[in-house]
Amino acid sequence: MKTFEELGLVPDIVRAISELGYESPMPVQEEVIPYLLGNNNEVIALAQTGTGKTAAFGLPLLQEIQISNTQPQAVILCPTRELCLQIADDLVDYSKYLTGLKALPVYGGSSIESQIKALRRGVHVIVATPGRLIDLINRKTVDLKFVRNVVLDEADEMLNMGFSESIDEILSFVPPERNMLLFSATMPEGIARIAKKYMRTPKEIIIGRKNEGAQNVRHLYYMVNARDKYLVLKRIADYNPNVYGIIFCRTRKETQEIADLLIKDGYNADSLHGDLSQAQRDYVMQKFRLRNVQLLVATDVAARGLDVDDLTHIINYGLPDDVESYTHRSGRTGRAGKTGTSIAIIHLREKHKIKAIEKIINKKFEQGTIPSGKQICERQLFSFVDKIEKVSVNEEEIQNFMPSIYRKLDWLDKEDVIKRLISLEFNRLIDYYQEAGEIESPQEGGLKREKDNTLRKTGKGNGKGTGRASEAGFSRLFINLGKSDGIRPQSVIGLLNDNISGRKVDIGRIDLLKNFSFFEVAEVDRDRVIQNLDGIKAFGRKIAVESAQPSPSDSRKKQIEGKDRKFSGEKFRSNDSWKRKDEREAKPERKKSEWKTKEKKGKTAKK
Repeated sequence: MKTFEELGLVPDIVRAISELGYESPMPVQEEVIPYLLGNNNEVIALAQTGTGKTAAFGLPLLQEIQISNTQPQAVILCPTRELCLQIADDLVDYSKYLTGLKALPVYGGSSIESQIKALRRGVHVIVATPGRLIDLINRKTVDLKFVRNVVLDEADEMLNMGFSESIDEILSFVPPERNMLLFSATMPEGIARIAKKYMRTPKEIIIGRKNEGAQNVRHLYYMVNARDKYLVLKRIADYNPNVYGIIFCRTRKETQEIADLLIKDGYNADSLHGDLSQAQRDYVMQKFRLRNVQLLVATDVAARGLDVDDLTHIINYGLPDDVESYTHRSGRTGRAGKTGTSIAIIHLREKHKIKAIEKIINKKFEQGTIPSGKQICERQLFSFVDKIEKVSVNEEEIQNFMPSIYRKLDWLDKEDVIKRLISLEFNRLIDYYQEAGEIESPQEGGLKREKDNTLRKTGKGNGKGTGRASEAGFSRLFINLGKSDGIRPQSVIGLLNDNISGRKVDIGRIDLLKNFSFFEVAEVDRDRVIQNLDGIKAFGRKIAVESAQPSPSDSRKKQIEGKDRKFSGEKFRSNDSWKRKDEREAKPERKKSEWKTKEKKGKTAKK
């Protein structure tokens, strides 16, 4: 293995990084640094987050800077403010002994006036988000004619965020003979397009495999019913007492809701998403970096560029739509030779996503077993005892208090003291899991059952369940969802699978009408289905489910769906708004000509 000196770095840079704890180059640094120190060399480097990419491009860039020229000579573009600040801070640390070298972060959400003042005083390296840099260019406060190197960091994410046109505009102000360096964790088609459009003969340096997951990350998934996702999240957190990680959610709303629930339940958590002001985001990130926040609930965009050391877990509360996003998420743990765990909480219909991710990252997922209450309590207790064993005791300060404490506790023996200490810390946790019961994972056969139920609905298959409810031991239920809500037979089956625990519900015929539907379930499951579905929220509305009469005849069904729709013979709630709406919609609309004719007749009668 080579040293940093052997890579060609000058003593002042080597001295600075040595003080930061850099002992030997990481693979991406060993490949990239000597190549960039050559002349007119362009690079596409593919490496996971946390593999030392910033130093790989930052150290040779700093060495190439002519400090006597105070005009910008290098531009580093990145997708988010957090990454922008992180890179700028690293460059400042690397250039500690390069007297006079200045690197400036420019980004939205901060005073543009202060950034303009700093630019006027002279800057050698600009680390920028595309939007703010374009704003400064348009104000004619930054001149890029001396730029020799342009770096696109997290290039794939910048394309995902729609910065392609902004990058085009920025590069139009940079000399055509400049070098371009692309650093990315994944290699989507957009990266290849940029390379073809803007780069001459770039060298492609790949650390690992394209789009491959980080080597030190263990990948787990927990198969759960949709209604149990949050309860399983709590169990994962409780089962890992020293967890320090990020929980990824798909939307801003879900992110805030999950963070609020965790805080309410006593977890050391906070949220990070686009609806927060910049000051709020800074405050949350400061708390997280200081470990005053143990669980950060975030969206992909808000968390892009976060460089936080020693994360133990990444938890995917919802899997992303693309594999690249999963790679970015999981790559935030297991850094710098340390191990980490990436967990996905999924339901049956997401199993195919796990298979797709495995193919791309070249790693297998392990299926986790939801921890029982007993296992969690045991894990927490031993973690607490371990902390007691390792606690640092200030003998001098505490010694003065010990005689009084001994006298106070003299009536208790050692076992009593230990029991009370444990109870003081864990009574709430133990009581919760005694009451909570255990969470059942959905059976893998659930998908087959779904298919069987669909066949039963259409009257095909093995012939079972094709009769009427009264003939086959089935009960007929009403639900206030219909075709206008976009539901299909599979939607009804999904509602049952996701919201009813325990033994699978046997489903019979499903009849979808415009604004409501009927479905059959085994009589033994009727009350359980009504209890679990009635009143929940789905498809953007509150669900109503109740018993109905046996299936009507075809002529009766036509009457129900027809324009008079009296609902006689069926059991409905007389005061429900959906009924009134259905009755209104069932009435035929009168043409304007009919209203005019009626109005004219009325006037004639008055005369």
